[in-house]
Amino acid sequence: MATGISTGSSKLHFKEGLCRGHSCRQTSWVSGIAFQRCKQKELSWSCGVSKFLQIQMHDTSLSPINDNWKPLRSVTASCLRDGSTKYFDFAVIGSGVAGLRYALEVAKHGTVAVLTKAEPHESNTNYAQGGVSAVLCPSDSVENHMRDTIVAGAYLCDEETVRVVCTEGPERIRELIAMGASFDHGEDGNLHLAREGGHSHHRIVHAADMTGREIERALLDAVINDPNIFMFEHHFAIDLLTSQDGSDTICHGVDTLNTETQEVVRFISKVTLLASGGAGHIYPTTTNPLVATGDGIAMAHRAEAVISNMEFVQFHPTALADEGLPITPTKPRENAFLITEAVRGDGGILYNLDMERFMPLYDERAELAPRDVVARSIDDQLKKRNEKYVLLDISHKPREKILSRFPNIAAECLQYGLDITHQPIPVVPAAHYMCGGVRAGLQGETCVRGLYVAGEVACTGLHGANRLASNSLLEALVFARRAVQPSIDHMNSSSIDHGASDWWARPVVPLSLGTDILGKIVWRTREVRKELQSIMWEYVGIIRSTTRLNTAEQRIGELELNWEAYLFQQGWDPSMVGLEACEMRNLFCCAKLVVSSALARHESRGLHYTIDFPHLEESKRLPTIIFPCSPGNSSTWSSRQLQKQHRC
Repeated sequence: MATGISTGSSKLHFKEGLCRGHSCRQTSWVSGIAFQRCKQKELSWSCGVSKFLQIQMHDTSLSPINDNWKPLRSVTASCLRDGSTKYFDFAVIGSGVAGLRYALEVAKHGTVAVLTKAEPHESNTNYAQGGVSAVLCPSDSVENHMRDTIVAGAYLCDEETVRVVCTEGPERIRELIAMGASFDHGEDGNLHLAREGGHSHHRIVHAADMTGREIERALLDAVINDPNIFMFEHHFAIDLLTSQDGSDTICHGVDTLNTETQEVVRFISKVTLLASGGAGHIYPTTTNPLVATGDGIAMAHRAEAVISNMEFVQFHPTALADEGLPITPTKPRENAFLITEAVRGDGGILYNLDMERFMPLYDERAELAPRDVVARSIDDQLKKRNEKYVLLDISHKPREKILSRFPNIAAECLQYGLDITHQPIPVVPAAHYMCGGVRAGLQGETCVRGLYVAGEVACTGLHGANRLASNSLLEALVFARRAVQPSIDHMNSSSIDHGASDWWARPVVPLSLGTDILGKIVWRTREVRKELQSIMWEYVGIIRSTTRLNTAEQRIGELELNWEAYLFQQGWDPSMVGLEACEMRNLFCCAKLVVSSALARHESRGLHYTIDFPHLEESKRLPTIIFPCSPGNSSTWSSRQLQKQHRC
């Protein structure tokens, strides 16, 4: 049984169809989004996905770490051809843990371009506080870690993927340590293993409350010293460069915008890894840095990759609530400051403003329940009591332990007059992590030949309907490593045509419009961005309903069309590119994918809770699959590739 959505309607229509090979490409459209859902035995996450993809392919919150930061070997002009086109064996989009770990391995076999939207360290990895989960204690086991992951994921996880990640995770940790990553140790000299919500054992490897930053530092140090890796800072990825070979889509690289020089730079590569992170900024409050605007998911969707499980947006239960601080910050934050899961794992207790502990009322695991449960519980408290935040208290623990375990959180709160060793922390849920993304097989492969994915941009089947705490860095490490060998094989069987750069029309930087008009476009786009975020929070937040989702779909569609009409009235052309405009179209694309996926799931599972279908339905324990639209049927600029494909 497959589910499709007809044009201009959210009503579901059912039809029989086999999800094998090209029969799955039957599609119907809503604002350029096509979707179906398939029986799990026909299109499973591991074996089934890999087989499906092979048939399709016909072959096999921390402060930025600027202080004392070493300069990277940056490239602004390639010796391989001219300044506007560069040729590499591998192009890596994103400089978080997944992109850097992959780059270091494939650099042993060819030249690598790492493209990063801002500074190399500015990624979700850098803001990850808690740690990396792995079975490193004799009393723990892979089976325990698997069980915790699957329970947290509301039984939507793919078991084979979960087994692979939990089994290979410990070796990935040991590799990081060998590369120079420094993690906390206990008094016995062994790694200190913390515990977080949803985990039955202590298995979180960490570096105080700045684990992501330490991993990023170690990987960037290694990248600096690798002569085969070239870092391109401030290169915003516009669109993947694709061609058609019969029914197959092939990726040949990516167009980028150098946001410092305003030059379009084309990267032609034999293999492309998409490791661009998530889309937290479709919401007004998120723990993600400003770069997380869903660029990779949107690019992959436009390039005809399969997208999955976009309805499962994880809201972290505990972001710092600025309104509850003794000294209110003087200006709004660009991204919410995360209060790591580990605070609750180390004994932190949640209270409402009357200092009443409430989590035992919602779940027997209390503060150690998975994130979806805790976030919904906090949301319920806030709505019932008409309050803006709750309190997270760790002050009953010894002062020295708090300061050594959570130095970054303590320092951030102290800036605003709050001493976490004596006072509770005001917290509120914030958008945190996309459990859905570009559908990947067990080796990070997609249905686009030559395109691999790893990290938050990917949907591997590990997280199911809700990510278990500290499984994100683990997944990124495991899949970055698993994508290496197939990437090398593809690279060895491919060749670069130096005439390939002329296959696509080049995007244009709209300098001809003049600074006044461009200024108006940027201002209008920023206002539209705020409005989209407001719609998503109000109608597609922690608690959902069919009526509200339908309203969101309608309002987003109207907002997008009005924004595009304004751009074109100002002289904008679909071939034009600018950072704000391209981010906006990606945000629209991801928002529509989330809404359409949410409307298709007629049950409440994990992170997707709807009052119209409040219970789990075993018959609906299936991933949501969004198949690509036919390029000619994309109704909006946001849904179309910027350049035409000239090769058949």
